[in-house]
Amino acid sequence: MGRPDVETFRRARKMPVVLVLDNVRSLNNIGSMFRTSDAFAVSEICLCGISSPPPSPEIHKTALGAEESVAWRYFESTCEALAFLRGQGYTLCALELTHNSVSLDSYEPSATGRYAIVVGNEVDGIAEDAVAACDVCLEIPQRGTKHSLNVAISASLALWHFFTRLELSSKD
Repeated sequence: MGRPDVETFRRARKMPVVLVLDNVRSLNNIGSMFRTSDAFAVSEICLCGISSPPPSPEIHKTALGAEESVAWRYFESTCEALAFLRGQGYTLCALELTHNSVSLDSYEPSATGRYAIVVGNEVDGIAEDAVAACDVCLEIPQRGTKHSLNVAISASLALWHFFTRLELSSKD
């Protein structure tokens, strides 16, 4: 299939997007987000709070080795990670439904920007202080009875959105 090996992938150009996990409790969800981050060449994953870092058999079960190819770092708190990323020039995007959230399908990232997408805990979402630290809240349009999707699915949709916008704009 022409896929790079881990070392080649690590050296390859990445999408200017970091995925921030705010107290994600499920190791299977964490592994799934590693795998999606590998697929879309995410720059890095920031694991925060109770979000367990690799190595872990449970993470590996869904990551299928992506925990080895995707760069990651751990922060005690999500706000600490967000302050670090802001200092690096990232636009902080909470994937959270709020009164002022912007529909993901209408959000257009700039080809010259750097973005951190924050996803939250499976039950409680993103902590209020982390939401307050973000520049924009993005929501995934939904029509069903539930107010949210699984965090790994939500992260995948958001990363796909950024991937298609940033990849298309880099070809102009």
